[in-house]
Amino acid sequence: MARTIAVIQQQIIETKNADPTLSSYEWSDSKVAIWRLWTYVIAFCIWTLENLFDYHKIEVSDIISTQKPHTLQWYVHKAKLFQYGDSLPANSDIYATTSTDPAIVIVKYAAAVELANMVRIKVAKENAGTLESLSIAELAAFTGYMSRIKDAGVRLQLTSGDPDNLQLALSVYYDPLVLSSTGSRIDGASFTPVMDAINSFLADLPFNGVFVLNELIVALQAIDGVKIGYILSAQANYAATPYLPITIKYTPDAGYMALDETYFNANVTYTPYAAA
Repeated sequence: MARTIAVIQQQIIETKNADPTLSSYEWSDSKVAIWRLWTYVIAFCIWTLENLFDYHKIEVSDIISTQKPHTLQWYVHKAKLFQYGDSLPANSDIYATTSTDPAIVIVKYAAAVELANMVRIKVAKENAGTLESLSIAELAAFTGYMSRIKDAGVRLQLTSGDPDNLQLALSVYYDPLVLSSTGSRIDGASFTPVMDAINSFLADLPFNGVFVLNELIVALQAIDGVKIGYILSAQANYAATPYLPITIKYTPDAGYMALDETYFNANVTYTPYAAA
């Protein structure tokens, strides 16, 4: 940003005073002394040049913003800037007023995936710390927004679905000094420590991140009172699709997952651990 004329002139005068050769001369203290007028003229020229640099920078930035190829991360960034209920100015992809209201800036999570002939953008909002899909009306507005700002010729597939369902069957060998036969903590700190740990593990996954069975096993082994956490089976589905077994890893279609707690409670067994 360009400095003011007064700041530039003062720096010129301070430089003159700091120079041992120049400071040795006798200088008039008058505000209209010829030397002081010349510092003003030079300061004005520098100020003009600095303003021209600023204008040039703005012009170049505008050109770059309109001509640069947009990456997948650009689409993710723009998706999170969507403001529900606000209109975009004509021929612009930037809102006239930026909102921080979570009821307006509803897209909390977004991921862009490049497919064969299109870019798929998955989004979700957050409610009391839980991920949720956008409503039909919200998704319709978001679709209109992305259609307005996207690159010409780029096909977008915009989705916001309910979490993929995760069904787990576990065999847990527990320390009877810490956990009861139902898996609850003896000290009463938690009635469902294993389920709590699984839900926490799923919540900590990056949006559209890969669910890895081995990483879940590590999380199970870290639970206080769990000696062995063995996954008997794991499967997942989304929408009305059939369940698919998970043998190594799984990428949730919606971008996030939720544990089927009813299925889990019916398919977890607790066995006291006895050292050999």
